[in-house]
Amino acid sequence: MTVENTKFKRKLYGVVVSDVNDKTIVVNVVRRFKHRTYNKFVSKSKKYHAHDVDNKAKAGDRVTIIESRPFSKKKKWELLSIN
Repeated sequence: MTVENTKFKRKLYGVVVSDVNDKTIVVNVVRRFKHRTYNKFVSKSKKYHAHDVDNKAKAGDRVTIIESRPFSKKKKWELLSIN
């Protein structure tokens, strides 16, 4: 991993859903927020494609990903660490 200036990049924490593709993982990130009208906490999830150079992460792993340069059309995140 070539992570040089990590303090200015966004970090997301999630769970690996898929590791089928070569050097690519799909990470499911869940965020919780309070609904404006109903004042209840709501969970929303989104899947991100991340670059995994060494194919280390496996399905079910908790990982940290950061923003990076675009590797492809969907892949704009990079694996930082496996927690």
